[in-house]
Order: sequence, then structure tokens, then C-alpha cells
Amino acid sequence: MLAVVRSCQHLQKQIVIRPAGPDAQKGIQLVHSSDDGSGNLRLSFFSSELRLRGEEPVVQPHYAGPGSDVLCFNGEIFEGVNIKPHENDGSRLYEMLQACETLEQVRNCIGSIEGPYAFVFYQHASCRVFFARDPLGRRSLLIHRLNERNPHFLLTSVSIGPHPMYQVEELDTTTISFLELREFNGVEFTAQFASALKAIPRLPEGRSTCQYASASPLNRIFPDNPPRLQSLDVIPDFLLTTVDDLISQLEKSVRLRVQNIPRIHHDKGPASVAVLFSGGIDCTMIAFLADRYVPSEEPIDLLNVAFENPRKIGAASKKRGKRTNVDRDEDGTTTSPDTSWLVPDRAAGLEETQELRKLCPTRRWNFVEINVTYQEYQAARETVEALMFPSRTVMDLSLAMALYFASRGQGQVRSHPTAIPEPYTSPARVLLNGLGADELFGGYARHRTTFNDGGWGSVLDELQLEIDRIPTRNLGRDDRVISSHGKETRHPFLSLSFLNFVAQLPVHHKMDPRLDTGVGDKMLLRLAVRKLGLIEASSRKKRAMQFGSHSARMEGGENDRRGDLLLSGLSQQS
Repeated sequence: MLAVVRSCQHLQKQIVIRPAGPDAQKGIQLVHSSDDGSGNLRLSFFSSELRLRGEEPVVQPHYAGPGSDVLCFNGEIFEGVNIKPHENDGSRLYEMLQACETLEQVRNCIGSIEGPYAFVFYQHASCRVFFARDPLGRRSLLIHRLNERNPHFLLTSVSIGPHPMYQVEELDTTTISFLELREFNGVEFTAQFASALKAIPRLPEGRSTCQYASASPLNRIFPDNPPRLQSLDVIPDFLLTTVDDLISQLEKSVRLRVQNIPRIHHDKGPASVAVLFSGGIDCTMIAFLADRYVPSEEPIDLLNVAFENPRKIGAASKKRGKRTNVDRDEDGTTTSPDTSWLVPDRAAGLEETQELRKLCPTRRWNFVEINVTYQEYQAARETVEALMFPSRTVMDLSLAMALYFASRGQGQVRSHPTAIPEPYTSPARVLLNGLGADELFGGYARHRTTFNDGGWGSVLDELQLEIDRIPTRNLGRDDRVISSHGKETRHPFLSLSFLNFVAQLPVHHKMDPRLDTGVGDKMLLRLAVRKLGLIEASSRKKRAMQFGSHSARMEGGENDRRGDLLLSGLSQQS
């Protein structure tokens, strides 16, 4: 998705956008004339289409012809509006927005839909360009505010990395922004820009008429001495209903994200859904629930990535008193004989795949082993750094690399655990991600530390902070990286409906930092997973993706030790 004011073409951006939407591409050029006739503004809209909704192809931008509105929509509508299986949600939203006449009506329209989205909407009658991301920031939208050096206003869902002409940043999610084109006249475009760029809050002050305009605040009521869980094997009476409600709510969220996915390039049989699969409790729960709604004749692909990490291999070799080829091959062209792809996430993933096969025996589970050599890592690094920009820290790179190779889906599968692996590339376009569970259910070690320092009240403050900063963390970065392969990630834990359900639960129902790690952290989720029969998954301990896959600190230098350090060469736009 690309929208530019005062420019006819930005071919470099268009080329980057096309892989994210391989099914169709289209551009529209419009001219807005100032009221006094003293100048014109050129508006360029370009969209590429990844078709995941409806029976018929719909080519964006949505546009009904001269004198009509224009909509570029990158997202999905899962709730708030009844979208039938044969309908396209972008087309439906376009119809809804065309009926809006005021700022408030546009705001209320956007606040009535739930799902990941970013959009740009040109309203012809009001001469306004509206744009926003969903309240949780699940889709990317970058903004370049024009300046003297580059007098173009740019909105884009992709990135080309640092560029001397663009200073892009992630669009804030707290408001719906708009550009008043009528405030421009003559040739003083740059001088008039600041006053023409405006925003309105997602919610009217003192009102909550927009159901999906924001996340609900946490329930802050808790007893002085909450009851303790004795064992994951027995659900206590005070949690019986809550566990059932959690399963029901999460199951609904998964169902909405895997049903009615259209088949574009293949008949029934190949996978349409995959899971970013580390073998942890979150992704295993998502995979188990997806089995209930993905057509039975389809496999579900479990994408599991492992990296050849020279630092890890070198450390292991020294411990054994051996040397390793990776230490000697500066260009990374040789895979070390000491390389083992049995990284922590691979071991956990294999175990949980067996548990899924036992509980869901009629499903074909493709455990996709994605092994990334150091040479492949180095070859992809420049591309990934450009995709994830303006995110640019060491940790950003570690996470983005894991997502880049996992979402590409190129690896190998085995017909049974001891079989010879066969090459396999996942055709699935929808990738389910377990992100969000740690924030909602207290899964980080810092939650236990916070409790020890300040008790339940401090834990609630920390959990509220977790929810508040979800939109500013890494979802936009992840969307840019994953969509570069023509794939879309969906987050069942980050449905606003599910998030709001969890928010209203008492904190001692969700977690209990008085209990051991692997029990008290994400306690409610562990009880639900165990009730479903996923015994091994229910006691899995938290492991960050970059450490479980060995994508962290690939170089091993001193500057790689801190994840918040800026990458060399990306500390400022060149």
C-alpha cells in the first residue's frame, strides 16, 4: 500500500510493495486543484493485492471512477461487520466509508471494525486524506512528513531501508490522522503542511460508542490473599468457569482467522494455514485449536527455524576441546561439522508435534525444519535490515531474521521422525502467531520480579504497561518482514475481543508469581492447555524466539551483547 501527495510515481517503492501482494497491482493518479486555482496537488495511490478474502478477485485501490473516493486497505475485518464468505472486506469497508459525511462518522466507522489493518482513504467531497493503523498496530504503515529536502508526503506499508530522501517512522495508533487538502494553495506546500496535517482521537471524549477503538483497561480488583493453585492437574473451583471461558474465547479468535481462506493457485489438499512454531505453549495451543476449523483434508504446516550460529558452535567446540571450521571461514561458506540443528526450539517443536499428532491423529502435521546456514544469514542480512527499518537495533535484527526465514517456509519435512528428510516449501499464506500471550498472562520474568518488589498492585501496573505498549513494539516490523514473502501473519491472542476478555479477568486468575516458573507464569493459559490434553505443552517455560532458534548474537562481538544497541550503519539515515 502506497499513497503519495505531490508526486506522480515512486517506482522504487512500488517494486518493493509488489512481493507483498503478488495477485494484483494497480495505481491511481488524481489531481486536487486548490479552491482559488493557484495550484494543484498530485495524489498517487498504489496497492498490491494478497487475496485472502472473498470468492472473486478484487483489485485495489478501491475506486468507483472520477469524482469518487479512494481506499487503500491492508488488513482483515474479523468482527464488528458481518462479512460473508463470498464477500471482500475491503470492498465492504469502502461502501461504509463512502456513506460517511463527517469526521465523526469516519471515526465511528473505523471504530466499528476489529482486525489487523492499515488504510489510506481519500474522501473526495471533503478533500481529506484519512489514514490510520488498527489500535494494536498489527499492520505496518510508515509516514514520511515532507520537508525542504523532499517536499512529498508519503504513506507506505513497506520500507526500502535508510534513504537520504525519506525519514520514515511508524504511524502512531492512538488517533485517526487526516490531511486537509483545502488548506493548501499556491506553491507554499511545505510551509502549509504542518497546519494541514491533523488528527482526531479514536474515542469521543467521555464516550465509548466505538467498540473496537481501543483496548480495555485492566480489572484492578484483587483480594488481599488470593487462593493458590495446588497443581496444574486440578483446576480449582474459583477457576473452573474462567478456564472454560478462556478456551471458548481463544477458539473463536482462531476460528475467525482460519476459516474461509480462498484458494488462489492450488486445489484442495496443500496447506493454506501454517503456524510459526517454536514448540512453546502459546503456538501449540493455537495449532491445536486451528485443527478444529482448518479443512480436514489439508495439512497444517508447523514452521520451525534453526540457525547455524558460529558463536554457539565455537563455544561448544571449545568446551569439548575441539576447533570448528566456522571459526576459520570468514565468508561463512562452510557449514561446520559441529553444526547441530537441534536448537532449543527444534527440540521443543519436535516434542510438541508428537503431542499434536497423538491428540489430532487424523490431521497431517507437516513439521517444517527450516535450517539457516551462516552463509544464508549473511546473504539475507541487508535485505532484512531494509525490510525492518525504521526498526534498527541488534534485537530487531535477531527477531526479524527468525521471522524472515520462518515465513519464507523453505525447508524439509519427514514422513515420520526417523525418515530421511525431503525438501518442502510451505504454500500457506496465512501464518498464525502466538504473540501476545506473555503480555496478557504475565509470562515474562520481569512480572515475577515486579511482584517480589511491590506485590499485586505493581504487577497490575506492569501488565497495564505491557498492553499499552503493544502498538509501539514490533508488530509493524514483523508485518513488513513477513509480507515480503506474500504471506500474512494473524495473531489470535491479539484480537481486541480476546484481549478485552482477558483484561476484565482478576489478575490472580491469570497468573500467580508466588508459584514456580512453569506454573505461576501464564497460569490460566497453562490450565486451559492441560485441560485440552496438551500435557507437555502446559509446563513449557518461556524462551525468547531469538534464543530458542539461535538467531541472536550471530557475530559474537562485544556490540552484539546488548539487544538495544543500534546496528552499525543504521544509527541514522544516510
